[in-house]
Amino acid sequence: MTTEISPIVRPSSPEDMATITEIYAASVLTGLGTFEIDPPDEMEMTARRNAILQQQLPYIVVEVDGEVVGFAYAGLYRPRPAYRNTVENSVYIREDMRGRGVGKALLDELIKKCREAGKKQMVAVIGDSGNRGSIGLHKSRGFRLVGILEEVGYKHDRWVDTVIMQKNLTLDE
Repeated sequence: MTTEISPIVRPSSPEDMATITEIYAASVLTGLGTFEIDPPDEMEMTARRNAILQQQLPYIVVEVDGEVVGFAYAGLYRPRPAYRNTVENSVYIREDMRGRGVGKALLDELIKKCREAGKKQMVAVIGDSGNRGSIGLHKSRGFRLVGILEEVGYKHDRWVDTVIMQKNLTLDE
């Protein structure tokens, strides 16, 4: 039985970076949601956060009982100017908090912030076609499957697909 939780989503702060780094490191070392092999340190994660914020894009965290248990951000989909209205989302949740509504709270806020920033499209690049949690999360928030790149990554001694999902941010839901 899962206990009720009340996630609180807020902008990230420099004080969150140690916890964000830990959450991401766990995903790098044990998961397929990212194709990084070696976890970046806190300095690198802070630099990445700063780059997102300099683009005036959201980098948010979710708290449960005062503790950061996940984070999400939207970065530019590609650096060329024609892509300026399309963002790519990233959502990472501490393993023990998955499947409890934390991802929905994060992704809903990320979508809202990107709409407010005037973005038109949001793309999810999901590691592992077997990643039912992330695929289900995105589908539940109105993303549609647009493609699968087969065996494009090699991690944890196996070939891994990438699932591409997309959401039009200008449509009302």
